[in-house]
Amino acid sequence: MASPAPLVASISHQMVALQTLQLLQQEWGWGDGPGAPGGSRDPDHVLAAPVRRSGPLRAQLGPELGMGGGAVGAGARASSPEVEVEGGAELLPLPRDRGPCTLARMAMRSALARVVDSTSELVSVEQTLLGPLQQERSFPIHLKDSVEFRNICSHLALQIEGQQFDRDLNAAHQCLKTIVKKLIQSLANLPSDAHMVACASLRQILQNLPDV
Repeated sequence: MASPAPLVASISHQMVALQTLQLLQQEWGWGDGPGAPGGSRDPDHVLAAPVRRSGPLRAQLGPELGMGGGAVGAGARASSPEVEVEGGAELLPLPRDRGPCTLARMAMRSALARVVDSTSELVSVEQTLLGPLQQERSFPIHLKDSVEFRNICSHLALQIEGQQFDRDLNAAHQCLKTIVKKLIQSLANLPSDAHMVACASLRQILQNLPDV
């Protein structure tokens, strides 16, 4: 029986990233209510319990935040204005009053919702389809990509609206696509009905992540 450890670790990093993005949506006022982007899905398979929020900050993301190294870590904190610290997480306060909803802001909101929904779907596919397959027969898991995705999302949560936020959001989008594509490539070498179902589910995720 193949060890599921690499897949479990990869899912863990993606769950941290998903939690970060969902909390970011909430802080921007984009994740509240069934009509909000990403609000129609409640991935109980991902988050076993609601995340406790502390004031205006997303403070329960754990020590993973800011561990990206280089510019993704200390550089972002050093250039940040006043922050609140709890449990090793340092996050910028994000005021809800952000002025009129411009076309650029609507596009950013839609892009963030796509990444959130696609990350939730990916974790679901990995848990329900790839997990059992990995126990039967080993296939490559590129753990580094999931670590990078988590770190990008952590850096994204430190940003206030602007060019850096847009760059980080695009980087998260591209990294998520890379994770899905590599999983499809890994499964392509193991033809079976179960692997075909998993590949079809992963390709569906890619359709929700068009090039931007």
